[in-house]
Amino acid sequence: MSASVDPSSLQLSPIVAGAWRMAEWGFDVGQRLRWINEALALGIDSFDHADIYGDYRVESLFGEALAAEPGLRDRIRLVSKCGIKLTSAQRPDHRIKSYDTSAEHVLTSVENSLRALRTDRLDLLLIHRPDLLMDADALALTFEQLKAAGKVLHVGVSNHTPSQLQLLNARYRLATHQIELSPLHLPALDDGTLDQCQLLGMRPMIWSPLGGGRLFAADDVHAARVRECLVAVGERHGGASVATMVYAWLLRHPSRPWPITGSGRVQGLREAVAALSIRLSAEEWYEIWQVGAGREVA
Repeated sequence: MSASVDPSSLQLSPIVAGAWRMAEWGFDVGQRLRWINEALALGIDSFDHADIYGDYRVESLFGEALAAEPGLRDRIRLVSKCGIKLTSAQRPDHRIKSYDTSAEHVLTSVENSLRALRTDRLDLLLIHRPDLLMDADALALTFEQLKAAGKVLHVGVSNHTPSQLQLLNARYRLATHQIELSPLHLPALDDGTLDQCQLLGMRPMIWSPLGGGRLFAADDVHAARVRECLVAVGERHGGASVATMVYAWLLRHPSRPWPITGSGRVQGLREAVAALSIRLSAEEWYEIWQVGAGREVA
C-alpha cells in the first residue's frame, strides 16, 4: 500500500452542507455567501461538491461567493468529486456518458475544480463512481502526485462496492466512502459497505439522507408510512421534525457517518444540526428501519 494520510486524520464537520442543487436555488452571489456563513454559524464548515453538479456550474457559483469574502476559504473544508464524464456543452469533447479515472482525466478535473472554486487545494477528493477500467496502481500514483503538490489533502471514493473499495484501498489508503443511505434506501446496512467502513476505521459520508426529497412525496405510500413512524419517534424527542429524526437515525450508526444536507434553506441546515443532540435507542432505530424495510428483522 502506498504511504498516505491515515483516514482517521480527515476532519469534517458533523453535518456536511451539500451544494449539489445550488444552480437550482436561484441565489445571487450575496445569497450564496450568506448561505455559507449561515452554515458556519451552525457549526457546518464542510461543503460537498462534484465537478458535474449543475451541469459543471456549481463549483463556479460557490467559488464566486468565496471570492467575495477574502479569508473565508481558510475557515471551511472543500470536498469535490471527479470521474464521471457527462455529455454537456461545457465539455464538448465528451461523446457519451462514461467514467474515467485515468491520470489525465483526474488531474485535469482537479485543476478545473480548483480554478472554479478559486482555491489552491481540496480538503478531500472523491472518485465519484466506480470506473470499470480503473487501474488501481496508476490511480494511486495520481493520488500521490496530487498530494505531493498540495492540491489534494485526502482522497476517497463514492458509490463503490466493498470489493472495488478494497482494491483501491490496498494501493492507497482512502479516507472515506460517500454512499447513499436513508430509511428509504437501506442496502449499505447489509451489503458489507458499512461493515467495511468500521473494519477500516473509515467514517462514511451519507448522501441523499432524505431520499432525494422522496420522503416528503404526497403520493408515495411507502414514504408516508416512514414519515408517520418518524413523527411518532420524534414526539418522544421533544417533537423533533421528520428531517431531524432521519439525521438522528443516520448518526446512531456506529460507523459515525457524516450526513450531507441538500438544502439551500437555513431551516434545512438547522434541522440537520438539531439531530446532533438526539440519541435514539436501539429499539427506536430498528423501529424506523422496520418501516423503511417493510418487514421485521429476520
